[in-house]
Amino acid sequence: MSLAPLPLAVAQYNEWAALGLLFLASAGFAAFNVFLSGILGPKRRGTTKEKPYESGMEPVGDTKQRFNVRFYLVAMIFLVFDVEVLFLIPWLTIFPRHTFDSLGLSPLIAYGALFGSVLVFTAIILVAYIYAWGKGVFKWD
Repeated sequence: MSLAPLPLAVAQYNEWAALGLLFLASAGFAAFNVFLSGILGPKRRGTTKEKPYESGMEPVGDTKQRFNVRFYLVAMIFLVFDVEVLFLIPWLTIFPRHTFDSLGLSPLIAYGALFGSVLVFTAIILVAYIYAWGKGVFKWD
């Protein structure tokens, strides 16, 4: 009996099976830890335990107080730069290889196109950053 190579479909199912087993093991481990902490954890109740925890300080003021809109603007600018990095990393790793293979370009032209497109993308984000700075978003007074 000879060992024949597995067909492509069977090999792909084996890869997905390993991923499925990993997912089931991690979900089971998480569920087991939550269940175990519910059984073994402390069950004391009281007024101190029911209060919200704020770094060991007594909560002061109303929970419905308004915050300055600048907090939200800074958070949004952080998200813009975070998303920029999320787009740049795959773009910088996949784009040159894809360009070489599909268009048959020389490496110099492909990397030049990559560098130019990254510069345009970063310039657009930089214009938004300068606009926000000009509007005073980053002033904390």
